[in-house]
Amino acid sequence: MTALGKLDSSNLNGGQKLSIKYFTVAAALFGAQVLFGLLAAIQYLQPDFLFGVLDFSVNRMVHINAMVVWLLFGFIGSVYWLLEDESGVPVVGLGLANLIFWVFTLAVVVVVAVYLLIQIGDGTHTSIWLINEGREYIEAPRWADIGIVVCVLVFFYNVAATFTKGRYTGVGGVLVLDLVALAGLYLAGMWFTPNISIDQHWWWWVIHLWVEATWEVLVGCLMAYGLMKTLGVRRKIVETWLYIEVALMFGSGILGLGHHYFWIGTPEYWLAIGGFFSALEPIPLVAMVVHAVFDAGHHKLKSSNNPALAWIIAQAFGNFFGAGVWGFMHTLPQINLYTHGTQWTASHGHLAFFGAYVTMVIAFFYIALQKWRGNVYMSGNLVGAWKWKWALALLHIGMIAMTMALLISGYEQSHIERAIEGSSWAGYFAAQAHPWFIQGMQWRMIGGWIFAAGFVLLVWDLLTIGRKETRAAVVPAPVD
Repeated sequence: MTALGKLDSSNLNGGQKLSIKYFTVAAALFGAQVLFGLLAAIQYLQPDFLFGVLDFSVNRMVHINAMVVWLLFGFIGSVYWLLEDESGVPVVGLGLANLIFWVFTLAVVVVVAVYLLIQIGDGTHTSIWLINEGREYIEAPRWADIGIVVCVLVFFYNVAATFTKGRYTGVGGVLVLDLVALAGLYLAGMWFTPNISIDQHWWWWVIHLWVEATWEVLVGCLMAYGLMKTLGVRRKIVETWLYIEVALMFGSGILGLGHHYFWIGTPEYWLAIGGFFSALEPIPLVAMVVHAVFDAGHHKLKSSNNPALAWIIAQAFGNFFGAGVWGFMHTLPQINLYTHGTQWTASHGHLAFFGAYVTMVIAFFYIALQKWRGNVYMSGNLVGAWKWKWALALLHIGMIAMTMALLISGYEQSHIERAIEGSSWAGYFAAQAHPWFIQGMQWRMIGGWIFAAGFVLLVWDLLTIGRKETRAAVVPAPVD
């Protein structure tokens, strides 16, 4: 074991060494997401900026796809981090897992390079396979689609085989079942049909059930493990809420998918079903954290990792407000008639993805760094704690600023573009030129710069946290 505060991979097991690789790529892609988001925000206010060099459509595409891929890298890394610890045995097929990491990373680099180098041209069957499928949020060419499925199948094999060989836990059981859906539901976006309504139907299965359902359950598993590690929470508490999360996902999440179906030609009954069931999914994760923190206080337990715990708590409430409250307030069909496709939707998307997913991956960054530095002290009075606190604050201030600014612009669009002008082209351009819309975009830009400052501070903290500490980690006292 190395000295406290020094990075040393000998502190890690095989799965954790692999997870560090995933976390490194995830952090780099997170930076790319922030960069291209800022470029797109500037172009919203100054359309001529980089026109013909790096167009808005490309910046927006890379911004969104970088987000999806870096979170996927972060989730996979988080699972490999807990895998040996939770199962009690070494990762099965670790050599294949390491190979797939390099294949996946190289594929991402190639896809991004193609996005940047080939920005215009005819859309043909060849371009669908090699360049861009042209389907919003899942623009990756078909070969990359197939590659993602193959990588996730290998990932599933590693996880399922490891838990089969080792001990069974509730977290492990839910995780294995969720990974079946994680690999399977992505296939829904690979069907082709010339009927746009049917095509949109299957496309939304990827956007909603792949991202919003399987990821939500995966985050529940990560939260359960994180609470046990940081607070020493009893397993039966977190696993009970995890089971409730799965039940609600099947009972409400699949039906809640209908809130995407309102305007694509599907039957009218989806107006009621989708509107009612779409906001119940985040509730169990909030309850899990509240119950865990209450239980920890009741048993006078101490946190072993304050930064990770802070980000886990931020996840619970960010998920509740971003995915739950912000989602529900514009998914009722009577409201969605006016808000669909406006910046109101972007407001929800920003807060939901950050609150539900980004926060949890960052929490695992800190969990990993603590052990990587020799299980160093990361509780109260941590040396240099101001960096992680200010990073957390700036990232949240920036995100809330962007969320509220986009909401204001979306409200203006809903009022002028939809309610007054009746969704006409004239209404669209009138709304885009209105001072309220422009001011909202300007404030969104300011929020983006604050968020970028928080990201830079976060990276600085991740590179330095615990380096000057000589104290060993606090181990939460076990409870019955």
